[in-house]
Amino acid sequence: MNAPPENANPYGRLPLEGEGPVDPQRQREVVARLRALLPEHCVLFREEDTRPYECDGLTLYRQLPLAVVLPESEAQVVALVKTCRDMGVPIVPRGAGTGLSGGALPHAGGVLLSTAKLNRIVRLDPYARAAVVEPGVRNLAITEAAAPHGLYYAPDPSSQIACTIAGNVAENSGGVHCLKYGLTFHNILSVRGVTSDGEVVEFGSTAPDVPGLDLLALVIGSEGMLAVVTEVTVKLVPKPLLARCIMASFDDVGTAGEAVAAIIAAGIIPAGLEMMDQPATRMVEPFVKAGYDLDAVAILLVESDGTPAEVEEEIARLTEVLNGAGARRIAVSGSEAERLKFWKGRKNAFPAAGRVSPAYYCMDGTIPRKRLGEMLRAIQKMEGKYGLRCPNVFHAGDGNLHPLILFNDNDVEEVKRAEDFGVEILELSVALGGTITGEHGVGVEKISQMCSQFSDAERAMFHAVKRAFDPAGILNPAKTIPTLHRCAEYGRMKVSGGRLPFAQLERF
Repeated sequence: MNAPPENANPYGRLPLEGEGPVDPQRQREVVARLRALLPEHCVLFREEDTRPYECDGLTLYRQLPLAVVLPESEAQVVALVKTCRDMGVPIVPRGAGTGLSGGALPHAGGVLLSTAKLNRIVRLDPYARAAVVEPGVRNLAITEAAAPHGLYYAPDPSSQIACTIAGNVAENSGGVHCLKYGLTFHNILSVRGVTSDGEVVEFGSTAPDVPGLDLLALVIGSEGMLAVVTEVTVKLVPKPLLARCIMASFDDVGTAGEAVAAIIAAGIIPAGLEMMDQPATRMVEPFVKAGYDLDAVAILLVESDGTPAEVEEEIARLTEVLNGAGARRIAVSGSEAERLKFWKGRKNAFPAAGRVSPAYYCMDGTIPRKRLGEMLRAIQKMEGKYGLRCPNVFHAGDGNLHPLILFNDNDVEEVKRAEDFGVEILELSVALGGTITGEHGVGVEKISQMCSQFSDAERAMFHAVKRAFDPAGILNPAKTIPTLHRCAEYGRMKVSGGRLPFAQLERF
């Protein structure tokens, strides 16, 4: 085995306090043990090889792992987990790295376990409307495989072309059609995974009634803290015969928010219900040419799907509600190509941000629908306060926000202001009766705001669940659940008007 370079820098741009450089001797020992389990090409430890894994989609925090492993079978995952447990080495599971909360941020003294090579569709049963897939299978690949049978996998996050099913399970991802078809949780039958003691466990079942405790809801959204996912059984749904999309324009963000509430109050559950403000549409339109109304202060994208008769009736009802709610213009897609173009603009909001700013910080909070306008007006004031632009895209149907804070990541002061801007949005989400996340998870990004949303007793229960599944504490440690110490420090910082980003507090 070639020894890792003695001068390898284990840190990224923002080192974690309390963790010194990795001991080269320790690294050599760990890599030797790992290479006894996996082929040489499945264990990476040199800096130039591990650098691509230093962060996920949240680029504010970066950290090189001690090593990266790419197992090719469940048996190898079991062996890796047992070996790391015996050595006391933390494990950070990683899918495609498209997550936006730092859930896959490596641990300086730990192993990053990539599921990229576990990418087979094991079985697809069109009669049961289900597919069994390995964790590294891409979200969109499931739909592509099911398409010949007239089926598809409903959750469709913006990153569906790249994100993997295990990452979706870790964060309970949604997408633009989650209002009608649900989040990842609503579309999963079972999850198979490896706990920190190397035991293979199955959560959920394909049977109508699960024997014993049904812990599927617990593992979905657990961000790799309870088990390393090795197999997922997903539900497939029939492809609608027809889908049409309405683009409704509004002169006021508050009116657009009230229109969302009016649609739900009318008893209509559209296939998709999204909002974009004017800065977002003007950012996206040159990139995608979706045909957005650039004079509108806000637009709603409202989709109906089903049989042609059902779609015609629902489009008529939606048009009536939107006109009554103050829409100044309504356009309905006249073809499948135009419908896809409307959605292409919405799904490419994040890439479009990369064309107008060196970096962007995508937030993720959820608030009551009726308070969408209030939140948008507050964000407009924050733009002036922090001197940063913030286009907004929303899963308006369920109140899930995705403000895009634009900043220069080469300017330390702008990075700080971007972080502070994001914290204020999250804190306001809680104050408005919402939550700090909708589909991106907590990771390292929102760990302090967990202190604002949950009580000491509730967080203690979270820790108890973590210990029950991972008594060794090696699976994605120091993520999602804050310690009492951290919350006490965060409370003092809030009172004094200071700030406490993840990188400025030791991990416990």
